[in-house]
Amino acid sequence: MNDSATNQPAVKLSGVWKVFGARADEAMAAIKAEGLTKPQVLEQFGCVVGVQDASFEVHRGEIFCIMGLSGSGKSTLVRHVNRLIEPTAGSIEILGNDVSAMSQRELRQVRAQTIGMVFQHMALMPHRSVRDNVAYPLEIRKVTKSKRWAISDHALALVDLVGYEDRLPRELSGGMQQRVGIARALASDPEILLMDEPFSALDPLIRLQLQDQFKALVAQLQKTTLFITHDLDEAIRIGHRIAIMKDGVIVQIGTPEEIVAKPADDYVREFVQGISKLKLVKAHSIMQPLESYKGELNGAPRADEGADLDQLIDISVDTDQPVIITDKGQDVGIVTKPRLLRGIQGGKE
Repeated sequence: MNDSATNQPAVKLSGVWKVFGARADEAMAAIKAEGLTKPQVLEQFGCVVGVQDASFEVHRGEIFCIMGLSGSGKSTLVRHVNRLIEPTAGSIEILGNDVSAMSQRELRQVRAQTIGMVFQHMALMPHRSVRDNVAYPLEIRKVTKSKRWAISDHALALVDLVGYEDRLPRELSGGMQQRVGIARALASDPEILLMDEPFSALDPLIRLQLQDQFKALVAQLQKTTLFITHDLDEAIRIGHRIAIMKDGVIVQIGTPEEIVAKPADDYVREFVQGISKLKLVKAHSIMQPLESYKGELNGAPRADEGADLDQLIDISVDTDQPVIITDKGQDVGIVTKPRLLRGIQGGKE
């Protein structure tokens, strides 16, 4: 694979809009010409704006979480990626290919081989064994029985379900059934996974376990993932970056640290106010330039720029001096105690 292909985003959305209703095209034209708001579109055209001008790129191997409350547009947005929903305006590219330009045959091939999707409710076939449920997408593609069973068993091993191949879905717990769904998505070896609130119906402890297992599995297999959730804790736990949506609009995109430490507005700030920052926010986010400190630094302790707030607190309690921050052995900044306290508060200056 050449460098340009390697650097190409796995998923790219540019100016995607979705307007629902019989007069969607008229409404879209009016939005562009007059800048109508969502309520105005509903009043004048009887149409609902589901997604507004969404643009982002997802890097290969990245877990990109799209987070928002019910009705925020997150599930609508992710269904554009495999064209389960057609955009009213904008473009979607998968591995450099325009999804909107694909024929139905090409689209079926992409859905079968390039993109795997996992829903909140797995809809496993109750009369088929676990192995047969996982192998079903391969059966549709007319893969031989021996090969699809071998692939199915491998996928089940990846999600720690060895020994359950011949069980029926009703004999498995909710968490195990969800892992069957993940195995089914992995069986086609897709490059991209779309996960629509896959763990939200599970008990908290099982949910945490599956989050950890899923994150480790994606890292191992290097699967690009769009993960939909209404739970910010979940997004922070597994996402490399997070997009927060409200009323069809992407309000902020950033790393978990950026979202928590520098919320874009009051809406995001309300979401993150209950999130502990001690293990999340790093020294590089709160440090000041070395030259800004005019006091004495002889004997001042040092910490790496990747040290979290919890580690900085442990260092600071034993000294009255600030902490010098280093990067690859070089002094690059400083964290004073007032700066550390502001970092713990988050979002304040």
